[in-house]
Amino acid sequence: MNEIVGSHDLLLVTLDTLRYDVAEELAAAGRIPNLVRHLPGGTWEKRHAPGSFTYASHQAIFAGFLPTPASQGPHPRLFAARFAGSESTADGTFVHDTPDLLSGLAAVGYRTVCVGGVGFFNGRPPLGAVLPGMFRESHWEPEFGVASPTSFEAQVARAEQVVAELPEDQRLFLFVNVSALHQPNWFHLPGATADAGDSRATHAAALEYVDRHIGRLFAAASSRRRCFAIVCSDHGTAYGDDGYTGHRIGHEAVWTVPYAHFFLDPGASR
Repeated sequence: MNEIVGSHDLLLVTLDTLRYDVAEELAAAGRIPNLVRHLPGGTWEKRHAPGSFTYASHQAIFAGFLPTPASQGPHPRLFAARFAGSESTADGTFVHDTPDLLSGLAAVGYRTVCVGGVGFFNGRPPLGAVLPGMFRESHWEPEFGVASPTSFEAQVARAEQVVAELPEDQRLFLFVNVSALHQPNWFHLPGATADAGDSRATHAAALEYVDRHIGRLFAAASSRRRCFAIVCSDHGTAYGDDGYTGHRIGHEAVWTVPYAHFFLDPGASR
């Protein structure tokens, strides 16, 4: 990462609430082709979330604790604050002397931009301002939120605007919290109704919706120079699994998440 930070733009996308099993199934079935063409080997990596709900997980992610590979470690991290005794800081880790990744990247010249999605990024109550307040620039509109059937299209349009307005020599760390997977998501499945509610099938339909538009985000993020991208879930969610519904619980459907990182070359496919 020490060769990448400073020379590349950076993109972090959290597909909020996306379950690993749903992401894996859709990739294998060819239902998310725009994501799959960028996944190493065409598959998601199975990882464990650093938290069971959005706020906790993103606090960890912004401190450099991305989802952990689901295998015996220690696993070297991409980013880390300087911390004595850290077993996951390695020679290739980008180490910063600030308490979080955003300020660490800002210290080396990056413009840090948040395009929020779920309520923890809306900036309205004080709690909703904590995470976006860590960025130099943050954006949120009701059209980006969980209740909007066109949330991701609106988020991508804002990201495109952000990139277009930057000076050419300004390095960018762009973060997008995708709200479309989060409940309610029933409106992404044709024929579904609010009365029937959300299900694993509507969750899958929401991921297909995101896939239809994510090429535009990748194209914008790589429009000025090569971009290093991380796409992952912050946590999963339960749809009746073992009698559980939702997240902020200790269930396999919540703790197991999809992860990938890859390069986007300039002119990445829309």
